[in-house]
Formats: sequence, structure tokens, C-alpha cells
Amino acid sequence: MKSLLSSLVLALVAVHSTSTSLAANVDPNNLPHKSEAGQYGYNDCGKYGDSPKAKCQTLWINSLSDFCLYAPPKTATIGDSERYEVAWCTKAGHGARLIPAGALKSAHFVKTPKYIQITGTGDFTKMKIAKGDDGGELDPHGADGNGNPIGAVVLTTAFSGRLEQVHEWHQFIGANEFCIRICRNDNPDNWKWCNHIYDTEGCYWNDPGRYGSGFDTCAADTVVMPPGEYKLSNGHTSTFYHGQQPTPTAHAPAKSSQCVKQQTIKAAKYPAATRKVKVKARRH
Repeated sequence: MKSLLSSLVLALVAVHSTSTSLAANVDPNNLPHKSEAGQYGYNDCGKYGDSPKAKCQTLWINSLSDFCLYAPPKTATIGDSERYEVAWCTKAGHGARLIPAGALKSAHFVKTPKYIQITGTGDFTKMKIAKGDDGGELDPHGADGNGNPIGAVVLTTAFSGRLEQVHEWHQFIGANEFCIRICRNDNPDNWKWCNHIYDTEGCYWNDPGRYGSGFDTCAADTVVMPPGEYKLSNGHTSTFYHGQQPTPTAHAPAKSSQCVKQQTIKAAKYPAATRKVKVKARRH
């Protein structure tokens, strides 16, 4: 007779396999208008230009000064809007909404042998996240394999220098903190390092790293184990799942090196045609 834990493991593996097979695969150099049925926005964002009303659902994770985050198109909690989040970017030119001045308070970009991770803090009410929202998880799978948001596509040039779609990633964001991790496609266990089953554990637990003040780019070692996995004294690996008590502590952040600091991330500006123009009333 199978143990309850064994059954849970098999069930989660099945869910992972199904959701992975359903996730959208696209040509990053020729993006479709939509990549999933029921999608709120679009993926071929460059055709429409940056706009405060853009419905772009493609993220770019290239560098500390060129990355995007998913957040709502109108004020909402992440839990209520996870199916239709849109892209907000630090750099103009992606055809997305632009992260406004004052939204990012800190950001730390690290590149490891298995993944790239950005962690930080901010005032994300400026990006339509409801005040006080503890946030939630976004990933390429979701409950039905179509992603949260539906049609989510993440691209990067940071791994190899060429543009590629990232197939395993996760992002957590709330009113005051964020983290996003993208995992290398050529790593066979990339899904473990960007696991999407620990949605209630949040940033610090899933993506150990720096969240304090400052802006920097670093090389880093890989965290000792993927989220939820722990090495036992007998050499075996233990995997934590929801419902087990107590929840284990987070892994310690990996050692970083070769850090390059910058003063801030300067907010990009929309094209002049999309800005609101204030006209002074003439006196008669």
C-alpha cells in the first residue's frame, strides 16, 4: 500500500508534467498576437508601443536596467488578478507599461549557474497592486497549464546572449516586495529551481537573496537546494509539501561576488504622444 506522502509526490509530478506540456511555446523572434485561448492581452507587444494602457503580457529579463514584472492593469490584489496581469518594464521599447518613478526602492540582480534572480522592494501600489496586499505567485503553469497570467511569455538574452523563451520561471509580488526567478532551459531539473507549488511561502522562502537597500548586479553560487528540498543527515533528500507541519525554514542566500552597484534604476518615459499634456486655460 502506498504511503500518503508517496501519493502526494506522484500527484504533484503528474500535475507538473501536465502543466508543462500545456505551457505556451513561442518563437521569441516572431511572437504571436496571443499564445493562449482566453488571454486578456497580447504577446507581440512591440507592434503597439509603450503605453500606460498597454495589455502586453510578455516579460523581458535581460539586466538590472532592463527587466519587467507582472502586475495588474487596474487596481486589484494579485490573488484576484493573477489570470490577467500585464507587463510593467524598467526600459522603454518593449511595448509595455513602464514602471513609474518611485515604484522600485531596491533591486538585486544575480546570475547563477542554474537561474537568474531579481529581488527587491518598492511601492507597487504605483503599479496597480492594492494597498496592503501580501501578494501571490505568478508562473507559466497555473491551475490549467495556461499560466498565471494566461498567455504569459518570458524572454531573456541574459543566459547566452541570444534571445530565448524561458520555460520555467516564477514571480512573487505584493504591495511592497517582489522576486522573480528564471531558470535555464538546458538544465534538466530547471522546474525544481523555479518550482511553482509553494505559492503561500512567498519571496524570502522561495528566492533567498538580498531584499534590502541598494541596486546591484552580482554573480552568485546556486542556493544549496531547490525550494522545498532538504538534505537529511542520512544523505537522503526530503521534500516539503503543503499541509506538512512545521514549515521548514528557508535556505540561506547563496554567496555572491563580482557585484557592480548602481545608484538607482531611472524610470523610463513614454513616447510624447502618449503623455498627458496639461494646457493652461487662457484668461479672457
